[in-house]
Amino acid sequence: MAGTDGSDVSRRGVVLGGVASAAVTALPATEVEAQAAHDPRQAPPRMTVAMTVNGSKRQVTVDTRTTLLDTLREHLQLTGSKKGCDHGQCGACTVLVNGTRINSCLSLAVMHEGDDITTIEGLGQPGKLHPMQAAFVEHDGYQCGYCTPGQICSAVAVLDEVKRGVPSHVTDDLTARPRATNAELRERMSGNICRCGAYSNILEAMEEVAGGRA
Repeated sequence: MAGTDGSDVSRRGVVLGGVASAAVTALPATEVEAQAAHDPRQAPPRMTVAMTVNGSKRQVTVDTRTTLLDTLREHLQLTGSKKGCDHGQCGACTVLVNGTRINSCLSLAVMHEGDDITTIEGLGQPGKLHPMQAAFVEHDGYQCGYCTPGQICSAVAVLDEVKRGVPSHVTDDLTARPRATNAELRERMSGNICRCGAYSNILEAMEEVAGGRA
């Protein structure tokens, strides 16, 4: 239809315009002001975080929404930890925080002020491999290698859990110290996915480091 000034005005345009006006009118004044004040072009809030990474004191200033994984990879150039699913479901980003394994893609960097972070780079070096790294090499516990850093970090934490007597869902006797059985290792490593299917070799590597207890 034609407007009074001769311009074309569609029925859809009139309806949408009315809905938008009603929505703005219905908002409390404080909310309208808040929306007007919000500028997406504004710089996001940033925070400086101090942590110990692989034995070295590190300090980094990041957007408060930055994950620990992105901080390690993009700000500290520690690219060993991989971004797989980015939803905490594959385990490729596993690192050790104060000795406990976590999915670093699900944790914000600002949550780790003062924490001790260990990535795959901090476990061992080419000339001096960590026993778990050496066992993975010996037993071919990898194929493409993408998930391997997370697998190794998780495997180290798993054997530490068993050593400390932490039970799992498949532990038969909760009053006895768990053993590094095949079933225990499989259960505890279930959060780390290997799309190449090197699971049997990974278990062999873990069993060797655990002392062959199966």
